[in-house]
Amino acid sequence: MLLYKAMRVFKSFKIALKLDALILPPLSFRSSVARFSTSLGAPKFPRRTRPPLILSTKSMASSISMPNPVVQVKDKIELTEIEEKIFNRLLGTLRHFNLETQLRVAGGWVRDKLMGKDCYDIDIALDNMLGSEFVDKVREYLLTVGEEAQGVAVIPCNPEQSKHLETARMRIFDIWIDFVNLRCEEYSENSRIPTKQKFGTAEEDAYRRDLTINSLFYNINSSLVEDMTKRGISDLKFGKIVTPLPPKATFMDDPLRVLRAIRFCARFEFTLEEELKVAASCEEVKAALAAKISRERIGVEIDLMMAGNQPVKAMSYICDLTLFWTVFTLPSNTEPEIPDVCNRLCIACQEATWNLLHLIKCVTFNDEQKRLSMYAAIFLPMRKFTFKDKKSKKIPVVNHIFRESLKRKVSDAETVVQVHHALEKFLTLIPLLVSKEEIQPNGVDWGVDCADVPDTSRIRVLTGLLLREIKDFWPVALLLATLLYPANVDYTEDLLNRRFELEKRKELFDVVYSEIVKLGLQNVWEVKPLVNGKEIMNILQLKSGGPLVREWQQKILAWQLARPSGTFEECQDWIRESHSKRVKLNE
Repeated sequence: MLLYKAMRVFKSFKIALKLDALILPPLSFRSSVARFSTSLGAPKFPRRTRPPLILSTKSMASSISMPNPVVQVKDKIELTEIEEKIFNRLLGTLRHFNLETQLRVAGGWVRDKLMGKDCYDIDIALDNMLGSEFVDKVREYLLTVGEEAQGVAVIPCNPEQSKHLETARMRIFDIWIDFVNLRCEEYSENSRIPTKQKFGTAEEDAYRRDLTINSLFYNINSSLVEDMTKRGISDLKFGKIVTPLPPKATFMDDPLRVLRAIRFCARFEFTLEEELKVAASCEEVKAALAAKISRERIGVEIDLMMAGNQPVKAMSYICDLTLFWTVFTLPSNTEPEIPDVCNRLCIACQEATWNLLHLIKCVTFNDEQKRLSMYAAIFLPMRKFTFKDKKSKKIPVVNHIFRESLKRKVSDAETVVQVHHALEKFLTLIPLLVSKEEIQPNGVDWGVDCADVPDTSRIRVLTGLLLREIKDFWPVALLLATLLYPANVDYTEDLLNRRFELEKRKELFDVVYSEIVKLGLQNVWEVKPLVNGKEIMNILQLKSGGPLVREWQQKILAWQLARPSGTFEECQDWIRESHSKRVKLNE
């Protein structure tokens, strides 16, 4: 029996040697790949680099014993009816003009289709012409078959905006298609803008991409998937995030790829390769990310992570790889000083918020509420930090991160800062909404005088004013407030050690939310004031508006919230009476 097993092992070894010899690439291919690798500043490929893997049926490697795949990858790409029509039109163009161009769908579409996901982002790479040239021929061909091209456009290259290739676009059967040429690039030391560009081969194009799972092609001419790096399919199947070239060289050429690697790893719940993690966290790569990549591009990647299906995992990777302060840069004059554990506490707050959000069933958070809740949560430990601008005015640090570190929309910064302010008011309201006791404002500036408001209505008035201030995002502010309630307890250690009673927090959220609904305030910002500005001026006999009118507008809102069934006439009478009393007191 032992002899039999030994003979089987020897026989398998001989077969493996023969297969290895059969699939070794020709010397010319190995030399061209080595030259390409060297031109990018990377080490030469191993001598026994194999040729691209072309997939049409199950690979022979599938018979070899390997770990179980984490992703079910299809053996071939199944086209939808619309995709078949689009590709047939493109192949018809080749036949009509007798072109020998190879048409390859590149990147994400191939990856997603192999994973069984729909994708409408079709990028086609051309091996021997520019996208604009091919689009002109497609348009001409469509006219010959009685169809008209839609939305043809050429987007020129713009290195300043990190767009290095001319892209031609057109809409076929209501699907936008982008056309670019295969490329080979070389980068300068202090920029991600290539210093040299030329038509490249499919192999060169694949190796210059960010990740192996994004380097796959679908050859429209042959209807085959092409795995030029010979590991894209395998890495996709086994859930690995790997760069086609050595990771440090890949990241130094384009440091934005670090964030893209993290984003895809979190999105698909894959695993970062160890060598990639070492490269991503090294000081040279962090310095290159800060120096070579625009803040707008960093902000776009972070926003995609925050809006994605695994924002906590993405931010955790950024923290673990010591990239947190490279991404979320702070002003130099921050007050008070940021503690050492702040980045870890930021992640802990976001994780607790994410988990609590998924426990809550009484309200459905929309995509925008989820996205901004992730920003509000991760910056929660920084909500009281400020810095002084050029006019010595104190500005929230969170505002700086949005507007300078990430170059995001001003409205995003304003909303998150408003959520942080609102949660402080919620911390005062929560015990009162739960117990329905008479309200004691506890030094919080509510922005309105409640002297004329009956004690029994104060909770409704102050809650209503708060919700009108923050509108649709009040559930987000309440969510964060329930995490920090009660306000006089330091939860730092509990958050860092994940000792958090989320079920109790969920119950608290449910109770407060239910009370707000009972008060009829869930959409209170949609209620129009009974008396507008012009009517206030007429009642008070004012010649012009100003601070006095704004003051009365707040008073009227409070009166209206205290008396939900009040009428316009009753409100007018109250304004006249209150104004008369005020005049007499000032005499």
